[in-house]
Amino acid sequence: MRLLSMRGVSKRYGGVQALSDIDLDISAGEFMAVIGPNGAGKSTLLNVMTRLSPLSAGTIALEGVDIGSLPTDSIIRLGIGRIFQSGRLFTRLTVIENVMLGAALMGSPSLLSTVLPGGGSAQQERELRERSAAMLGEFGLEHLAKRTIDSLSYGNRRLVELARVMVAKPKLLLLDEPAAGLNLGEVEALMERLRRLRDAHRLAVVLIEHNMGMVMRLAERVAVLNFGSKIAEGTPAEVQTNPEVLRAYLGEGYETC
Repeated sequence: MRLLSMRGVSKRYGGVQALSDIDLDISAGEFMAVIGPNGAGKSTLLNVMTRLSPLSAGTIALEGVDIGSLPTDSIIRLGIGRIFQSGRLFTRLTVIENVMLGAALMGSPSLLSTVLPGGGSAQQERELRERSAAMLGEFGLEHLAKRTIDSLSYGNRRLVELARVMVAKPKLLLLDEPAAGLNLGEVEALMERLRRLRDAHRLAVVLIEHNMGMVMRLAERVAVLNFGSKIAEGTPAEVQTNPEVLRAYLGEGYETC
């Protein structure tokens, strides 16, 4: 079943064409990767999907609902969650407070006061805390609930980011280089975690990642961008042998044998 559909999506920053006429479909429960050289437009693609950058042209629909002009908070509540390349946790808050804040921000704006000192009712805070604690348990992070973010390893911080997004029950998870800064063991653990999340929640995942080993092992389909245009789409095996993709990565001097 088609979950998200993009047609003719373009984004211009002044005289720079960051995205040009992108068509892309994402199915429910699908693992899709978006790859390409630096500056290809990958993060910009996620930005227009979440309205951090408004579209210059084209349409984006989530389950048939046009989201191209909706504010970011409405898009999040409709079911799109995102992990950024650079972590955006509140380092002086505890792990569970970060997840609670994420649940409030990504759920209903009226819940935000519940996380703040003196805000919301005791029942609201208890329900939000229980919901967040349950998600930490799913990630095996319950023992870190009262620790502040600045006391955690980088790998655990990334897991807290995932927990904070997942507590809002997204249908589509956008990951911008989630393996950046992780060691080999942490990358393996992250891949297994993403597989379990996808299977348990029938979650669609769009992955931007420079770790090609991770991409080829996780993705069922790969889209390749170069200079803001989609130059290829297919299975990992198909993309790996596509001459245009190889030229994009290796340069114009590349020639097929």
